[in-house]
Amino acid sequence: MGHEAICACLWNGTSATVKALIEPPELILRGEMRRKVAFTKMKNVRANGGWLRFTFEGESVALQLGDGMAAKWVEALLKPPPTLAKKLGITPEITVRTIGAMDDAALKSALAEAKGVSQHKGDLILARVNTQAELHSALHKAANQLAAGVPIWFIYRKGPGMN
Repeated sequence: MGHEAICACLWNGTSATVKALIEPPELILRGEMRRKVAFTKMKNVRANGGWLRFTFEGESVALQLGDGMAAKWVEALLKPPPTLAKKLGITPEITVRTIGAMDDAALKSALAEAKGVSQHKGDLILARVNTQAELHSALHKAANQLAAGVPIWFIYRKGPGMN
């Protein structure tokens, strides 16, 4: 996201110099004070006199960033995260080709934002794969479209490599 600054930090009365980074979904403080603050747990986020101010779990926090920078950080911290559809490039103008089971609620919601969903052709391909055999099969099924430059996303379970 590109938001990084070395600044003064006041945390519930304790002062320290920190390197502050916005790394969604957290604000990370390094240096004399080390903390990770989830955006969702920040309350009353505001810019005031060059300071970014908020409360976290009942504690008062302030970062001295300067007038313009504090306002930009407030905007970045309060901006809603992108939807899965946006991350995947699914828009109301495109048709998505699916390969494999799209049984996840988040995937179904993302697909609902597309112009259409097809099992044969699309402007974008989503392939659900759980094994190396399914990966090879998906690549084989999509080969012609991939050769034509259609992008593909592979969706697989988290954790150790595929079987």
